[in-house]
Amino acid sequence: MGFFTRNTAHESRVMHATRWHGFYLLAAAFIFFADQITKAWVVREIPPGTARRIIKGFLAFVYAENTGIAFGQLQHGGAAKQWILIALACVALFGVMLYFFRTAATHDRILGACALLAGGILGNLADRVRLGYVIDFILVYWGDWSYPVFNIADASICAGAGLLILDAILSGRKQEPEARSQESE
Repeated sequence: MGFFTRNTAHESRVMHATRWHGFYLLAAAFIFFADQITKAWVVREIPPGTARRIIKGFLAFVYAENTGIAFGQLQHGGAAKQWILIALACVALFGVMLYFFRTAATHDRILGACALLAGGILGNLADRVRLGYVIDFILVYWGDWSYPVFNIADASICAGAGLLILDAILSGRKQEPEARSQESE
């Protein structure tokens, strides 16, 4: 082997980690593009005030503009509120990406959660910057009950947050037996 072709174990681990992180970044990009493409479709195909039933009695697509945050909260506040929400999304995205790149390539649950969060945050952030509001369109309902209208980015953010919570619970359970065994020694 020549000088330039020698791979150390450290270089091999770095290359593996870079590839694995790259895979999750591609997943985040896929979520972002899926979110943006579905929102563009809704804008073209579903006029405001109408619904397209997907599963009778359970799922419909509607066009909604959300100037607030999750579940339609903070609908009023004007341009200042929009810039504050944009700034908060940027800070959240920065935090998620910092956590993402500091996470070992072997920790799939955290990397997956960060990819879901990043793709979702970017999807809604793009709407907010470009339009001043977020396009929501997925309506889940049963009889008179309905869940607030949401989009793919929202679902991705919720799934990512759920994975982080699951990881915290499972990590806590894993640490409990270790703590007990140290106490008994």
